[in-house]
Amino acid sequence: MQKPDYAFLYLKSENARARLKELSRQLKKSPQRLKYTLSILEKEGVLKHPHCLFDYSYFGLILFRVYFRGGYLGEKDKERILSMLTQNPYVLSVYELTGEYDLVVEFAAPNPSKFNKELKQLIETSPTLNNYKVVLNIVTHIFPREYLLKDKTFTGIIYEKILGGDRKEESFKPSELQLLKELLHTPVAPLSSLASATTMNVKTVNSLLKSLVKRNVIKGFKYVLDASQISLYKHRLFLKLHNVSLERERQLMDYITRTKEIVQINKTVGDWDIEIDIESLDNNRIRYLIARLRDEFKEIIQQFNVIEFYDYYKKSYLPKYLFLNQNT
Repeated sequence: MQKPDYAFLYLKSENARARLKELSRQLKKSPQRLKYTLSILEKEGVLKHPHCLFDYSYFGLILFRVYFRGGYLGEKDKERILSMLTQNPYVLSVYELTGEYDLVVEFAAPNPSKFNKELKQLIETSPTLNNYKVVLNIVTHIFPREYLLKDKTFTGIIYEKILGGDRKEESFKPSELQLLKELLHTPVAPLSSLASATTMNVKTVNSLLKSLVKRNVIKGFKYVLDASQISLYKHRLFLKLHNVSLERERQLMDYITRTKEIVQINKTVGDWDIEIDIESLDNNRIRYLIARLRDEFKEIIQQFNVIEFYDYYKKSYLPKYLFLNQNT
């Protein structure tokens, strides 16, 4: 593949529903050229798994992340397990790592008991998944991929998104649930297609979408970037902390916010306290950032581990089971 237009890759991956007409104005390139560029990026899988950033906590859901070791015996077994996982109505995301853990599966459930039941049923179906660790996700901070930008023209126009945490559960009208279901399955569909699928007019769909965004139920639309297609390096850093004062925690968050290669952090309960996702076009840069972070906060880092991402097979923030009994 030819070297991508990183500014376009940044703007489109961070706002998957961004209109080409608007991007044309920002980038000073014709909509036709950008449409062709987008088609190539999607065809070659550079941009994949478009997804809506639903704040699942408004639905009364809890996110559990399960790390499996040695989850499959061969390629056929792997394909079977991946198919089963991606179709499971409680599974949000499925991705593969290279290192201590092989497979990561994110579940959303209304309570720990329901999650435990689903996990046990999964292991009964696939006994090779019986070696795992579970962490409870408290909150996720998602940062824009500003490391892609070669200049500061587009910095500061896309902001941090926070999903999860302590939210009051909301109720949703049937029309809103219809739209949420369609956005879960086709997050980049044009308004006209969403209107057709929900049997509502375009004006109503647009109004409902704006309302959901204003209420912070929807916090954006993104693509997953395929690391192998653009020589992108992606790692997850696991930190177990101790003796953390409020001031040092604030300083750690400030450091994370200032580091443009850090694209996501998950605060968790389990064997570790924080997961930090780092992406860069330079692998040495990732090593440098990890070494610097460990040195800067060595007195509060009790344990750490680093694992490289391999591939994503599913990415979402709402489970399908919410809509299984919905007639749309």
